[in-house]
Amino acid sequence: MDYNRIVQNILDVGEEMLKSGAENFRLEDSLYRMCRSYGFKRYDVYAIPSNLQITVETPEGDIITQIRQIESTDIDFDRLDYLNNLSRYVCSHTPDEKEFREKFLEVMSREKQHPAVKYFAGIMGGTGFAVFFGCNFTDALVAVIVSLMIVVVGDWLGKRESNLLIYNMILSFLSELIILAAMRAGIGSHPDRVMIGIVMLLISGLGVTNGIRDLLQRDFISGSLHIMNSVLGAAGIAFGIAVAILMLDGTSSDGFILNHNIPIQLISCTIACIGFAMWFKIRGRQVVYSGIGAFFTWGIYIVADAMKLGNFRATLIAAVFVGFYAFIMSRINKAPSTIFLTASVFPLIPGPNLYYMMFGCVTSDSSLATSEMIILLETCLAIAFGFLIVDVVSRSIMYILKTDYHIGKSS
Repeated sequence: MDYNRIVQNILDVGEEMLKSGAENFRLEDSLYRMCRSYGFKRYDVYAIPSNLQITVETPEGDIITQIRQIESTDIDFDRLDYLNNLSRYVCSHTPDEKEFREKFLEVMSREKQHPAVKYFAGIMGGTGFAVFFGCNFTDALVAVIVSLMIVVVGDWLGKRESNLLIYNMILSFLSELIILAAMRAGIGSHPDRVMIGIVMLLISGLGVTNGIRDLLQRDFISGSLHIMNSVLGAAGIAFGIAVAILMLDGTSSDGFILNHNIPIQLISCTIACIGFAMWFKIRGRQVVYSGIGAFFTWGIYIVADAMKLGNFRATLIAAVFVGFYAFIMSRINKAPSTIFLTASVFPLIPGPNLYYMMFGCVTSDSSLATSEMIILLETCLAIAFGFLIVDVVSRSIMYILKTDYHIGKSS
């Protein structure tokens, strides 16, 4: 075999998986498995969100090193699913470099999601969460308009601006401007609740959670990069909202509440998360599974909160459910658990706390900003710990069943 081409193909798969939204430690595991399947004497993989490296020693004793710089990402869980299936095929069949390349190009040439799907996804996600966070009918109409704006302008802007801070700043500024202008025109009455729902389309709260997970697993570089990227994204949202509020003097707020009707909470968050599943280009029955996961995630949180367990413990319990649900669904569907994890956990993401933390900064209300920041960090920690608990238990179960879970450099 041409091992240089084999390593190149493995790196191509890894690069596209990383760009499509693969979790760092799961990506490394897939690359290690593919390297092992080709009988390399030694193989080392190094992956962070912006860089991917592989060094192998071939059966003949030659050393091969290849490096990739990852400049941008575009979450595409459908492509990630098929790339994951390709890595499984490689591990079980060890194709030569030509067949490997053909299989890879087949995945990359899959028909793309219809453009109209993203419009529906944006409306379902932004408006669904706006209703979830206590908006009335006219507020929801404003949320529909702003959600459509984010899809249209976001697509145009995404091709021209790769800096997340600037990208989020422009979109959040335009969103808040439209919302405040609509309120001045008498359309809607809860601008902050509408914006909280819209913020969920831009928020990088899951990045903070994954960053904390990486740090707790001693992957310090990846964890720091995830957190810094999320902070930049949040800063862009903050700057954009702040400028719009100061321009239109829209500093009033009636506070954050969830919709008083629990069935509406459950239905609206399920619709929103189905929208987010399609936003992340999930297709087929996996979209339904994501909605089911979100429904039960929020239902579990409601029950735990009703038992007076507090936000941290209620979030932790719900996050443990999400982790196990994603683990089970990944085994049933032979797909990455990230697909089911990301959309299902969205009801727990602290979008309202991020908004009110920023609102406190804009209005010089230090007590509000501090209290919301504490709740935000508490929630992210609870989600991260919940996922880690599932990871530890899953490893133990797989060890008992004598099945590889994360192989690392072991041969």
